[in-house]
Amino acid sequence: MATQTDTDLKAFLREKARRLRVASIRATTEAGSGHPTSCLSAADLVSALFFKVMRYDPQNYAHPLNDRFVLSKGHAAPLLYAAWTEAGALPEARLLTLRRITSELEGHPTPRFFGADVATGSLGQGLSIGLGMALAARIDRLDYRVYVLMGDGETAEGSVWEAVELAAYYKTDNLVGIIDVNGLGQSQRTMYAHDAESYQRRLTAFGWRALVIDGHDMDQILSAFAEAETRQGAPTMIVARTLKGQGVSFLADQDGWHGKPLKKGAEEKLALAELNHPSSNNVGLTFHQTIALPPELRTEPRRPSAMAAPAYKIGDKVATREAYGTALLKLGVADSRVVALDGDTKNSTFSEKFINSYPERGFECFIAEQNMVGMAVGLACREKVPFVSTFATFLTRAFDQIRMAGISRANIKLVGSHVGVSIGEDGPSQMGLEDLAMMRALPEAVALCPADAVATERLVGELAAHYGISYLRLARPKTPVIYPNDEHFKIGGCKILRHDFNDQITIVAAGVTVFEALAAYEQLKKENISVRVLDAYSIRPIARKELIEAGLATKGRIITVEDHYEDGGLGEAVLSAVGSEGIRVYKLAVREVPRSGKPEELMEMFGINAAAIIAKTKEIV
Repeated sequence: MATQTDTDLKAFLREKARRLRVASIRATTEAGSGHPTSCLSAADLVSALFFKVMRYDPQNYAHPLNDRFVLSKGHAAPLLYAAWTEAGALPEARLLTLRRITSELEGHPTPRFFGADVATGSLGQGLSIGLGMALAARIDRLDYRVYVLMGDGETAEGSVWEAVELAAYYKTDNLVGIIDVNGLGQSQRTMYAHDAESYQRRLTAFGWRALVIDGHDMDQILSAFAEAETRQGAPTMIVARTLKGQGVSFLADQDGWHGKPLKKGAEEKLALAELNHPSSNNVGLTFHQTIALPPELRTEPRRPSAMAAPAYKIGDKVATREAYGTALLKLGVADSRVVALDGDTKNSTFSEKFINSYPERGFECFIAEQNMVGMAVGLACREKVPFVSTFATFLTRAFDQIRMAGISRANIKLVGSHVGVSIGEDGPSQMGLEDLAMMRALPEAVALCPADAVATERLVGELAAHYGISYLRLARPKTPVIYPNDEHFKIGGCKILRHDFNDQITIVAAGVTVFEALAAYEQLKKENISVRVLDAYSIRPIARKELIEAGLATKGRIITVEDHYEDGGLGEAVLSAVGSEGIRVYKLAVREVPRSGKPEELMEMFGINAAAIIAKTKEIV
């Protein structure tokens, strides 16, 4: 038999849900846009989470013991904002600024709003992010739980099932997913409509505990969350049947209302008239666990120690991908925040050096790059410094996750190996030739391409210290060490390797093409043609000042040479930096789909070797 306290609690939560629905309608109507019906379907679930289930301090969002909430169905943003308002962390009047350019309450959540760790709205990513957060709790031995609210439509995304299988593999029993099965997508019924058992069967097959409930029955909701708290070595998914537009009779389970606000006047008044009947008189009571968490558990930022210096000899032959593995291991010793993720390429990217030495901080993510990047974002939210490695070409598969990480301003480090035609016989499917274009398209992103092992190790350290999304481009072939161990590299810098007062043209290269430029320099020198050679290891941001100085000093002429497609790569980065100064840029790059062959054959065929540089120099000079 239910006690009076139980009865009061459920009445309290139903009242909170009513208020969340009212706030969602008022905010979207005032904005003149938004997704009110998507908010209404999940209001009961969010009420239970925010005002009974989750443990958090509403006045200290960053507290390390707070349970975390990820709104994967980001179009229900007004519901999130309303929940924080009801929790006392956001002024009620602020809700009516929804979607205004001056407001932090955006159409889909971003970290501009204090209650959103990440940007959501591109569907299918929240569960991966939540998985990363849950694994961070395991690393730190903290007892918080992670709750991810998803829409049923987004479960058609493959990235969701990548996260589902890996969460089960790592037995993340502090991860709780909730699928709001309201049965309606944007343009039609969802794939399984209200057949919640279909979701349950699939999730159970992947190794999850899957609980089917009525998402508007507070008894069932609380019972499911209570069961999720009993950890059994597996994550839990609550599959909640709901009605889109629940609470308003002319909206409930009606197609054609997705992304449509109610009109001011009659429509809004009619809806609010149905909702403006308080379901309890105990709104002032507090049943939830929004308590002030113990101050002694507030952690101070951990300050890393110095990373060990490189230890190579000039002329040593070392692939930059191998130097990355060495650097990552050194970084693991120096900074306990660093974690490594790899997509079943760790013996090629050499991240296995770290993963084998620090298994509690190293994660094999298998061949599921979208989930891997999403996990990294979640780990970064919990103050980890994730290095994510795979072949560069496979990172392009996760571009949407990378794009959203950029919107979140996530502190993730992406590492792409096996770039360009210089990988050789594996052929075009394995050649990263679009990766720089991808990263250069993201505002505030850093993109680096070291030429040797010393530069690689130093730049790994720079990336660890830099806050923000960044990319390290690594080659497959072994290349000679050209820099002394005490050489330092900064983000946004470059190195002038050869120069003379009589230089007639500047050759700008990065990665493996640096060595082609140096070989061309030697041959041209024998022919009394003096050229300047510049290693543009920082492609984004690029060393604009140094490039302009070099270009002007060499009669306004620059040749760029890169193992990348012409569009979006080094050549375009240099051109955008110096073009306004009257400097002419001649680009040598891969201009057609390549093929299998030996590295030297391919670099010759596609015009990015020393001979091509020499020919272009003579043509210009």
